[in-house]
Amino acid sequence: MELKKVCLFLLIFFSVWISAVNEDAILSKKPEKKLSDYELFEDAIAQIPNKNVYPYILHSALFSDYADKHRFVYVPKGKKAKFVPNEVYDFPVGSALVKTFSYPQALNGSRMLLETRLLLNQESGWMAHTYVWNKDQTEAYLKVTGHTHEAMMYFVDGEKKYIDYRVPNQNQCKECHLKSDVIMPIGPKSRNLNFSIQFQEKVANQISYWMEKEIVESHMPLDLIVNWSDEAAPLYAKARAYLDINCGHCHMPGGSADTTGLNLNLTETENRKIGIYKKPVAAGRASEGMKFSIVPGKPEESILLYRMDSLDPGVMMPESGRKLTHSEGVALINDWIISLK
Repeated sequence: MELKKVCLFLLIFFSVWISAVNEDAILSKKPEKKLSDYELFEDAIAQIPNKNVYPYILHSALFSDYADKHRFVYVPKGKKAKFVPNEVYDFPVGSALVKTFSYPQALNGSRMLLETRLLLNQESGWMAHTYVWNKDQTEAYLKVTGHTHEAMMYFVDGEKKYIDYRVPNQNQCKECHLKSDVIMPIGPKSRNLNFSIQFQEKVANQISYWMEKEIVESHMPLDLIVNWSDEAAPLYAKARAYLDINCGHCHMPGGSADTTGLNLNLTETENRKIGIYKKPVAAGRASEGMKFSIVPGKPEESILLYRMDSLDPGVMMPESGRKLTHSEGVALINDWIISLK
């Protein structure tokens, strides 16, 4: 009987030990060469997370050349993230945010993993690292200088297309994630998470689930942001949600584009600051001779829409992170500008 108890104890111990996230790797100043070294996944190919690593979904998501995204969060046991109104949760040291990009390779659900981006909260602050998946889909390796997946197949409305998918270099990652000169997460705000998704064992509100798992302090979440692709939602709310998630992390106080005076984050209420009859700080080729960021009723005279639609590297917005024009986003902002008459 005693032997059975010892065997059961050892089985439980080694089961927990084998499935443990590599916290030393998260805190290490030197990034691991392989994604698997962090032990964040039980099955990385299927994007099944390890124990205590939880999936999450944003209600309104950033456009990235039609790639799908698989997001996960890890918070060390005994620590909790703090709620900050209208800001990303304040995650404790040792936390990790994980985002894998993929394209469906067939309509039957098979997919090609492209890259996995890690944001690791260390003693010195957040660090960003990108891991590129090999062609055999067996491992993702650290890439500092970026990478191009050539002729990647993807689907839009069931139609097969191809793209040379570009993985950004480390400096390009910083362009979007810099706030007041330090790297910060973008997506996991209360207003992006306050809805239910399917977890492994049940359907649950994401914030309630995080509180249940004790990775975030108890709090009253804010309202839910509109999903910009929701046809039933008001046009103004959809447009502001789209600009918030796609542009607001740079065009906000403290963001990398705050010197432009164009603030596109959701909490901005002043019309001129969101672009209406706002003159550009620096006129040039990117403005195409137009006078204002947004001219109500006249999308063809609005710099903001012109730059969204462009694929010219010296004109396009965002400046990095896409090689395609997001036709659905352009159509949404076009309709919104028309409605401002």
